[in-house]
Amino acid sequence: MKHGVAFRKFSRTMSHRDLMLRNLVTSLFEHQRIRTTLPKALDTARLAEKIITMGKKADPGSHTRAANFLLKPIALTNLFETFSKRYAERPGGYTRVLKLGNRQGDNAPQAVLELVDNPEDLRWEMTARAVGWEIVQNKIAKEKLSTVVTGGAQEAKDILEAEQRIEYGEKGGLLRPKTRWNVQKLLRFRGTEALEELSAKAAEHADKLLATPVALKAMFDKKKEKDARNFAPRTIAGQKLVGETRSVLDLAQGDLGYQRKAPSNILTMQKAFRLKSVKRPSCLISFLSLHSTPYLMDA
Repeated sequence: MKHGVAFRKFSRTMSHRDLMLRNLVTSLFEHQRIRTTLPKALDTARLAEKIITMGKKADPGSHTRAANFLLKPIALTNLFETFSKRYAERPGGYTRVLKLGNRQGDNAPQAVLELVDNPEDLRWEMTARAVGWEIVQNKIAKEKLSTVVTGGAQEAKDILEAEQRIEYGEKGGLLRPKTRWNVQKLLRFRGTEALEELSAKAAEHADKLLATPVALKAMFDKKKEKDARNFAPRTIAGQKLVGETRSVLDLAQGDLGYQRKAPSNILTMQKAFRLKSVKRPSCLISFLSLHSTPYLMDA
């Protein structure tokens, strides 16, 4: 009978294995994100969940047990002063495991183990970029390129508020079901200011997508004054531009793959260079303020 079989052995003795897992949990509580192999990440997440639940109880017995388990005082301080307040309303699921593929050399599966809702949450960044991308994709399909480049994604907050009210599995909405599901999960246990932060980050990424070709046009015009042989930049093989509906695999294969019809509204470098009506749009101004260089600001 499989009694008492709880964790992996990792080809180590019990004392070595326990100390390794304690060290990983301590590092996770100290940095809020660690990178290790997938089996170690899964067992570390299982232990970290129990320690965080112990910290939420905040009684003397739980404090003593957590202090005996963790190896650094900073990890114990973060547990009872930061994590217990952050996860006070969350019933569980304090960790997230993101797969990173296999490691070069021994081909071991790698993963990133992080605490959810941490200041550098990977899922938060990925979802914000997906929201910005899909808002721009939808606007380009309905409006002119010059109008989209000038306007940006200022309505991101209204779109996210509407997406929050859509039930799981219900049709409708602007975002893809997977993106909408991630948005609802991220905003479920965060404060009221989370919607403002997510919409601002999504709008910032949308402005960056729209401003990049326009900023490259400014760089191209400035360089062309010095060298008339300077050619417009071309896209990299497999690069997916704003407005593109084909898969990255089809784009990378090119003429060797199945030729699907390209959509008419794609913000390519050539189209951006022909946008005569666009004169320093708001997205370009915000982009230049973040990445200001002398030849960009003078263009």
